[in-house]
Amino acid sequence: MNDTTNQTGEKQGWWQRLTGGLRRTSSAIGTALADLVTKRKLDAAMLDDVEDVLIRADLGVDTAARIAKALGEGRFDKEISADEVKGVVATEIEKVLTPVAQPLVIGDARPFVILVCGVNGSGKTTTIGKLAARLAGEGRTVMLAAGDTFRAAAIEQLKIWGARTHAPVIASKPGADSASLAFEAVTAAKTQGIDVLLIDTAGRLQNRSELMAELEKVVRVMKKVDASAPHAVLLVLDATVGQNALSQVDLFRKTAGVTGLVMTKLDGTARGGILVAIAAKFGLPVHFIGVGESVEDLAPFTASDFARAIAGLTA
Repeated sequence: MNDTTNQTGEKQGWWQRLTGGLRRTSSAIGTALADLVTKRKLDAAMLDDVEDVLIRADLGVDTAARIAKALGEGRFDKEISADEVKGVVATEIEKVLTPVAQPLVIGDARPFVILVCGVNGSGKTTTIGKLAARLAGEGRTVMLAAGDTFRAAAIEQLKIWGARTHAPVIASKPGADSASLAFEAVTAAKTQGIDVLLIDTAGRLQNRSELMAELEKVVRVMKKVDASAPHAVLLVLDATVGQNALSQVDLFRKTAGVTGLVMTKLDGTARGGILVAIAAKFGLPVHFIGVGESVEDLAPFTASDFARAIAGLTA
């Protein structure tokens, strides 16, 4: 009974954080849609306007067209309420997101090596800390590797998260070779029987060839210790960059063999719809989303909750 109550409370708590975090996006979509449908019958012009609103919210041209088409089915020349429009928007978004809403599965490999990549400022290091806390909370032993050796702040930040989560941290001096550090970390994690090793990497999108060479070297070198590593490659995306996130996914997918996505900072933007566009274009698993600074604000991605929250529907 208590477990059920706790689970219900946790779900309600997360729903409140999710809807609060997506308020800017849902307001941008919901307000504009409500203004469109007020005292008007649905016609071709209104559908075009709806499509424009959704494109401006970064949902992507294809998804916007799909939603407008679904909205028009059987409703022409009839008055339509804002809630009815939101319901159709939520349903169609959920269809796009359901195939990609997949949990991060920790396989049998020990250590299970997770390489985390993304541009500077995307929330990479903080996400690693939050994941470490989550994994430790599940009873797993965790090790962190400060592979973003170009930023002293990133190394220090990871050490702080290591102390918080009681996870050992493999680190070196700023400017050290990140591939060597990855080799050292995988070796240490294997020797110590660690369950999960989380490796941070440098994020420098502006120098693509250097980034590509460095990431490829990190992967190549860790395979000398464990040929199957890395077992997961997570790309951390900052929702506030909007359309730029599409090119980031494309680049890192080709460079590092990204296996899954984490989207952060959804609470700081009205452009949360970009996650829908990314899902439609790439079909990569979305494991977690972040809607705030605390550990609890990073949670597994659920298609139905996200779709309803972004459309501005209540639970």
